[in-house]
Amino acid sequence: MDLMLLLAILLSLSSLYVIRSKASNANLPPGPRALPFIGHFHLLKSPLARSLSHLSSKYGPIFSLRLGMKPVVVVSSPSLAQECFTKNDLPFASRPRLAVGKYLGYDYNTVVMGPYGAHWRTVRKIQTLELLSLKKVEMFAEVRYEEVSSLLRNLVESSDREAVVNMKDKINETIFSVIVKMVANKSYYGCDGVDNREDAKEFREAIDETFMLMGQLNLGDYIPSLGWLDLQGLIRLMKALHRKRDRILQGLVDEHRKLRSEGEIFMPDFVHMLLDMKEKDPEYFTDNLIKSVFVVMITAGTETTAGTLEWALALLLNHPEALHRAQTELDHHIGRERLVQESDLSKLEYLRAIINETLRLYPPGPTIHESTEKCTLAGYTVPKGTMLLVNSYCIHRDPDSWPEPLSFKPERFMGSGIDIKGHDFRMIPFGSGRRSCPGMGLALRSVEYVLASLLHGFEWRRESPELIDMTEGGGLSLPRMVPLRAIVTRRLSPHVYPIV
Repeated sequence: MDLMLLLAILLSLSSLYVIRSKASNANLPPGPRALPFIGHFHLLKSPLARSLSHLSSKYGPIFSLRLGMKPVVVVSSPSLAQECFTKNDLPFASRPRLAVGKYLGYDYNTVVMGPYGAHWRTVRKIQTLELLSLKKVEMFAEVRYEEVSSLLRNLVESSDREAVVNMKDKINETIFSVIVKMVANKSYYGCDGVDNREDAKEFREAIDETFMLMGQLNLGDYIPSLGWLDLQGLIRLMKALHRKRDRILQGLVDEHRKLRSEGEIFMPDFVHMLLDMKEKDPEYFTDNLIKSVFVVMITAGTETTAGTLEWALALLLNHPEALHRAQTELDHHIGRERLVQESDLSKLEYLRAIINETLRLYPPGPTIHESTEKCTLAGYTVPKGTMLLVNSYCIHRDPDSWPEPLSFKPERFMGSGIDIKGHDFRMIPFGSGRRSCPGMGLALRSVEYVLASLLHGFEWRRESPELIDMTEGGGLSLPRMVPLRAIVTRRLSPHVYPIV
């Protein structure tokens, strides 16, 4: 009887919602027919970007969905993306208030998950100007050098045994180590100077759990009447993860505070920089604010950067002619008697073309926004509170913008002048407008330096004659379904490599 009553209530709520939505949202873009109560959840498969692209091929470059009670508009063309991020940039500058932002984003306090407003603008300014400026990216060049050297030493050992290497793990560990050292001056991976292996293991597990939960679709976000039930158990998991993760992060903040009180000589890192700001404005720069900046740097910076590197190396293993051309460019500008330095990167035009083409084919996304006021998009009326999904995966494969859009052709970026930082709407891997990624400069520098070092230092071959499987996995950041494995051998003089 209780179950029947619950179903009756849910169906009544669904009917009421449909009647009200038809009356108030009559000019939304067209879309597929929705099922009662659940809307279009049944049409969304993993990976989301590919699923939305299939729907776009049927319903056009702009269409509507309903996820539970939540209206959604999906945009899949450069011209419509431009309209979203220029004319409608302010109305779409916010994010939907999802449970993951509340429980894993310090109550919507992060620059990624926070709603648009004065606080968000302040935190964004801190990250853009104080932590992730070109000057600060340059300041941490030594950190990237140390972690890449550790990676190269590790690969030399594997190459001597001609072992098959799990490159997903190696790349993830390197990028994770770079960011954690920049943020908190901690060595959690690598061959040398690991501070505490148990702490490293616990921290990495917490970050992995964060990625997993961020990629889950919580029904309570879209069907509020079910939120209190937590049918999937996701809220419980988020709360438990927050407690564990917060304890780790608070320990790092307290450790930095103790070093400062004792007058210890310390390396500048993001936590120290934020504690400097806290001394000037202690009421605003709370520990939770500092931890929220920390967690965004780790979660947003690790998975997307490492994922791009893994996709790039997989593409090159399937296209040996492009791999050979990249190595020829490296030999021409650097030779084989020294390692790549960051100062060499500006000369490597073809390497940048490879990275751009990788980001075109496998961008992290789609980007998610929410309208804070009623606005007009492509002649349709978008009500306040509508979720906007800009599907960069589909935009980047638009045949009107890209000849042979499914082919890997780095040459298309040679001398093209195509901007990938959000101003050319054919290519928006970092988003655009107010909510574009503030860490794109650091991400590009890290990808360029690590990829150049891997291609210059080693020969690469597949572990079998078959092509690498390029199937996309689940999750918002479009990871690979199958972790990349490859065989590496040295290609430089033995004395060039970091000492093992």
